[in-house]
Amino acid sequence: MNPEMAGDDDGLIRLQKLLAQSGVASRRRCEELMLDGEVEVDGEVITRLGTKVDPRTAVIKVSGKRLPPVSAHVYLVLNKPRGVVSTMADPEGRRTLGDLVADRPERLFHVGRLDTDTSGLLLLTNDGEFAHRMAHPSFEVEKTYVAEVVGRIAKGTLADLLAGVTLEDGAVQVRRAHVIDARADKSIVELVIHEGRNRIVRRLLDQVGHPVKRLSRTRFGPVELGTLAPGALRDLSADELGQLLELVGL
Repeated sequence: MNPEMAGDDDGLIRLQKLLAQSGVASRRRCEELMLDGEVEVDGEVITRLGTKVDPRTAVIKVSGKRLPPVSAHVYLVLNKPRGVVSTMADPEGRRTLGDLVADRPERLFHVGRLDTDTSGLLLLTNDGEFAHRMAHPSFEVEKTYVAEVVGRIAKGTLADLLAGVTLEDGAVQVRRAHVIDARADKSIVELVIHEGRNRIVRRLLDQVGHPVKRLSRTRFGPVELGTLAPGALRDLSADELGQLLELVGL
């Protein structure tokens, strides 16, 4: 636990103090939020100032937004470059995720994976349960990809993608599809899907006649890659982490 958030001997801390130290607002403003009925703890609106909570286990929402619990876990965003293998080590000596985070003290898990020749957003954490749930198909966390493909994508092809495409291992549901640029010899298309089957985007676009030349994941649930440089890491924001915890029921 962050020593600044240490509470009494029983580990409890005054709610308005926890909110202020978590960066919600000033202590006075946090008290106003409580009095206005904007703060929930474990599903109950808390208006009594001085109420104490366990910062490690309490499910706290402020104005409907989840505040992540105080935790020793880390939650990171990585922009995986092309050519990096989505494992922490590789017997063949290829560059891996482990090489990119070699200076981190934690034992990190990757949430799902990206093909070696696919770049973009990958989540890393030392929270095993979070990693498991984020990768599990039952939670249907949306993932956004941008692909450069061979040939001009027609409107009819977009309609086919949205209607559902059947591959050898079952149907694929595309939530949204948008052509960013279309030329005679190549197109750039953005797809939103929730599945994580092996090479799913490449197989999907190949099935509709547009083999992928380059592919990047730009978004994972509410988390956007933005301007993060290839190979760089950043921490999830409290808002991003709160939304993800809600998505997977943690």
